[in-house]
Parts: sequence; structure tokens; C-alpha cells
Amino acid sequence: MFGTHGLALFALTTLVVNATPGVDMMFTLTRTLQQGIRGGLVAALGIACGCVLHTLAAAFGLAALLAASAAAFTAVKALGAAYLLWLAVGMFREAATRRAAAFAASTAAAPAASLGRTFRQALLTNALNPKIAVFFLALLPQFIDAAAANKTAAFLYLGAWFIGQSLVFLVLFVLLVAPLRRWRPNDAWRRSLQAGGGLLFAGLAARLALAERP
Repeated sequence: MFGTHGLALFALTTLVVNATPGVDMMFTLTRTLQQGIRGGLVAALGIACGCVLHTLAAAFGLAALLAASAAAFTAVKALGAAYLLWLAVGMFREAATRRAAAFAASTAAAPAASLGRTFRQALLTNALNPKIAVFFLALLPQFIDAAAANKTAAFLYLGAWFIGQSLVFLVLFVLLVAPLRRWRPNDAWRRSLQAGGGLLFAGLAARLALAERP
């Protein structure tokens, strides 16, 4: 369809990519544990919207700029790393200041404002990762026929497939890990979990900051 081929292999590749732990999966995990199923699903939706931006970038050539220009790649990479570091600092602050009772109260229900913030954070976390843009540019053309009449349509079709399959994966992941939220850790455990999440996101920020262009 739309001049594409090898769709079974594309679906398998997408599954492997989704199942590999990374920023998107870890962000979805932390929001599910903090805000429950609604928070996890909103995070998954924000990540999917970020992938929409990457699909459009790949289809219309913006991702090619990141692949070709060291300055553009470095600029977006720095923004993405800084944003992940900002999230990590927020987790460290929560680990240092909040009490277990407040933590339990905050996870009892996720207000609309909090869910909106989660959506924006998920969108930015995904959109500000230039490696995803370059990944789209590198992966999608492998499943497009050289003689395809409309390569832009083929890009958009494969991108939509990737987004849909990834969203289904994240939704199932949220439903799988949501029961863990019933566990109510004591204050020491709660602080350790928040600090551990902060270290995780700080590590992901460093990993992104040190990433080289493919």
C-alpha cells in the first residue's frame, strides 16, 4: 500500500523498538505509578503526538536537516537533554521535600491540570529527541519502494502505522504496570523511588547529550 513493502518485518521492527527501554517507556512508567492509569494513558498519548511531529518531519524533509547539519542536531539535542535534566531535578526536589502522606494524597487522584502537564511533558520529551527524528528518517525509507509514485504518502502511511502500533504497546504497558501503584511505600522508600527516577532521567539526559549523529 502506498508503495511500501515488507510490512510484516516493519511491524516486528516497531515492536522491538517499542519494547526496548528508553525515555518514552520510562516516562510512561513513572507517570503511571504517580498518576495511575489516566496519567499513563495521557503520557502515552503525548508521546504518540510527538511521534506525529517526527513523522511529518521525516515526510517533509525536516529530519534530513538534522541528519545533515551538525549544528541543527546539536541544538535540538541540547534542548532535549536540558528538558530531561529539568524533569530529573523536579524528581530530586520531590524526593527531598515531600512526605509519604502527601505522596499518597497526590496519587489518589490526578487533577485535570496535572494530566495536561503530563501530556505536555510527554510531547516535549519525545519531540525534543533528535535521535527519534533521525531514526524515522533511517528506518522508514527501508520499507518504501524505490519506484513508489508518492514517497511522501508512503512516509506518512508508515509513520501512522508506527504511531498506532506504538500507542497500542504503551497502552498495554500502562495496564500491565498500573497494579504496582496500589503499593504504598513508606517515606524512605518513597524518597528512594523519587531519587531513583531522578537519577534515571539524569542518565537519559547525559546519554542524549553525548549522542553522536548516525
